[in-house]
Amino acid sequence: MLALFPDAYSREGSRFYDCFRCSCFNPSAIAVAFVFPLIGIVTLFAWQTRQRRLQAKAGEKSKIAPTVGREHVLIGRWLASSVVGVALIGVAYPIFEHVISNQAFQKSPFQVFFVVLMFVATIAAFVLLLLARPPIWRGVFATLAGAGMVILGCQDGVFRRTNEWYVSHYYYGIAAALLMIFSVAIVEDIYKDRSNRWRYVHITLNCVALLLFIGQGLTGSRDLLEIPLSWQKKYIYSCDYTNLTCPEPAPPTQSGLPSLPDSAAIAREHFWL
Repeated sequence: MLALFPDAYSREGSRFYDCFRCSCFNPSAIAVAFVFPLIGIVTLFAWQTRQRRLQAKAGEKSKIAPTVGREHVLIGRWLASSVVGVALIGVAYPIFEHVISNQAFQKSPFQVFFVVLMFVATIAAFVLLLLARPPIWRGVFATLAGAGMVILGCQDGVFRRTNEWYVSHYYYGIAAALLMIFSVAIVEDIYKDRSNRWRYVHITLNCVALLLFIGQGLTGSRDLLEIPLSWQKKYIYSCDYTNLTCPEPAPPTQSGLPSLPDSAAIAREHFWL
């Protein structure tokens, strides 16, 4: 179908991009509806688990249920899986919007095949990490899943804000996903290590992850407002942000109001009606 229309790639890519941003599959919508509640639950269970352990160490009788540690691990695995999943979705739709809009299927089919293969390999590595028990395999699958996340994030089309990496939604998200992968990889060692070294590492890194999640909430709202929809791009990107100027609006018509583009033409151009 796309081959029948010379400019279908760009229009279809733009429509895909806009529909995805406004759908329930948007990573921001998934994060608000699913990931953030899990963060609260896991944080509560983590606090209760530590309090129960400290009370038991002091010889006190705890009122906290003895199952809280197991529930913390279970919900923590759900949280790690959801964070990795949202991160993959977050880099997937700008990558494929870029692929469709720039006709990458025709220009560089090997690169498209490589990107698809990396998505499959990253998902498979993380699933195998969840199932692995020997330390060597947990290390291997965690390394593969983390490398896949980084490689996919470096593809064209991903909005990274590298010049301001310290307030970048992308870098916060990738860092949080890597910390979740690492947490899954060491969970078996936490309960086997009598010196509590891995436990302290786990607590420290997940406190950092909690701060990153807070940063994600702030920077995600900002980026949703800054990244324009396809029909807005040619107007917004025509502005000169160095001198803070934009092109003059269209001259007014006889009625005294600025002339506006035909809404039907806009609909045909951007939504392929």
